[in-house]
Amino acid sequence: MTGAAGEGGAFFGRRKGKKLRAGQAGLFETLLPALRVDPARDLAEPAGLFGRPVREVWLEIGFGGGEHLLARARQNPDVGFIGCEPFVNGMAKLLAAIDAGKLDNVRLYDADATDVVEALPAGSIARVILLYPDPWPKRRHHKRRFVSDAMLAKLARVLRPGGSFWFASDIDHYVGWTLARVLRSPDFVWEAAGAADWREPFPGWPGTRYEAKALREGRPPSYLRIRRR
Repeated sequence: MTGAAGEGGAFFGRRKGKKLRAGQAGLFETLLPALRVDPARDLAEPAGLFGRPVREVWLEIGFGGGEHLLARARQNPDVGFIGCEPFVNGMAKLLAAIDAGKLDNVRLYDADATDVVEALPAGSIARVILLYPDPWPKRRHHKRRFVSDAMLAKLARVLRPGGSFWFASDIDHYVGWTLARVLRSPDFVWEAAGAADWREPFPGWPGTRYEAKALREGRPPSYLRIRRR
């Protein structure tokens, strides 16, 4: 689920699903305020968000249930992570996991991810990750798709040279849409070296619940590794 909104309407869908358990709701009052990023105030030096030195900072947009972000944060304790997700239930799941694991390298934003992208300094992010964004399949809604020429230019600004943009989707039309815009961008290079590269998950890939559902329903995902020139 993509955590952003735009001129044509929200890039994300619903904000809340089933009712939160008491413990989950409590974390919105206690833990989330300590981890929440304020784009207007906190992002001048994103590496300074974490209370200790980090090697680099990654941004995950629309982390859904948080499985991927959680796994990456555990795998890379020397990396700082900023995760954006407006869906309350997904945020609740990740907050519970962060609390249980005492992770100190994750910061969160629970509204429009574009706010974060626009507030970040140039060249401050090593990797942007966008997994299974809402495909907005109807033609009249395509303007709501997170990937656009304008958004790629914004991501190029915040990514350092040689940084990476990872995109995954099980919707072939959205994969083609994204790739077409990447290929005409002056800022990015698709890193595929072989014909099957786009079917190979990213290194260290932990999988997600959404991906498992897509595979069960016969929609093989595509994984695009895109490099900032």
